Amino acid sequence: MKAIAFTDFGVAPALLDVPMPEPAPGEVLVRVDHSSINGFDLAVGAGKVKGAMEHRFPVVLGRDFAGTVEAIGNGVTTVKPGDEVFGVVSYKYLGPGSFAEFVSVQEGVGLAKVPSGVEMATAGALGLAGAAAHAAVAAVSPSSGDTVLIGGATGGVGANAIQLAAMRGAEVIATARPGAETEFVKSLGARHAVDYTAGTADQLRVLAKDGVQAAIHLAGDGLELADLVADGGRFASTLGLGPDQLPNRNVQATAIVSTATNDVLSELAVHVAAGRLQVPVQHTYKLEEVPQAMADFTKGSLGKFAVAIG
Repeated sequence: MKAIAFTDFGVAPALLDVPMPEPAPGEVLVRVDHSSINGFDLAVGAGKVKGAMEHRFPVVLGRDFAGTVEAIGNGVTTVKPGDEVFGVVSYKYLGPGSFAEFVSVQEGVGLAKVPSGVEMATAGALGLAGAAAHAAVAAVSPSSGDTVLIGGATGGVGANAIQLAAMRGAEVIATARPGAETEFVKSLGARHAVDYTAGTADQLRVLAKDGVQAAIHLAGDGLELADLVADGGRFASTLGLGPDQLPNRNVQATAIVSTATNDVLSELAVHVAAGRLQVPVQHTYKLEEVPQAMADFTKGSLGKFAVAIG
């Protein structure tokens, strides 16, 4: 089958012919229809995960997937061939990936059914970013009326986090440059935008002079964001900032390690089906265009870069 993969460390990912996977017991073989680009894909392709995770070559890139169940392994009971599913490739090693015509995934984690009315392209861009945003918003647990600052709001995780926080009744302040970025975050429910290129702190103090109740760090200077949280407030970071990195700040800090559980994926999909959660896609690439998509991703995006495979 065709896949975007690499065969050894130091070898650039490319479109290759790789062996067709077969579902082991407890696994589900999915014919992939859509996927999307995530920062993790770039890190793996650049060799930055070497030593942190086992690599079983050829390593196929891609975490997100949406497609149709082709076959099931022994013991699988929750899905059957022909079901439309989506999720996140969640093995503790690298090898299987979703930038491919087929991927074999675990039934027990990172897999959910696509609800009626949700398009494959949407489901294929939801999993990893949606789960990370869900974990970050849950960590800061905003109540109605709380002010939540989201740094790195224009990417896939940020787009989801804005909406999930707004669903809880929070007043969201998003970091975004004037123009298209500001229009984008406000279209998703952000009440205000602050230009991260022109002094976030000064602009924030005008909007919340005593600080915000919570901040979510997805990009930029996390220490600066933490300083903008009121005493006793909450702070969550997907970039590794936790209590040990913020010892002198009176905030409840959480370093997010996101797991795309089946329950979380199903919850996110229900929100999408009900129209409460948008999955904005800036551009869609073909499978063979994934290397270009990854290069474009480094320049930033408004929402997600999707990959059409099926």
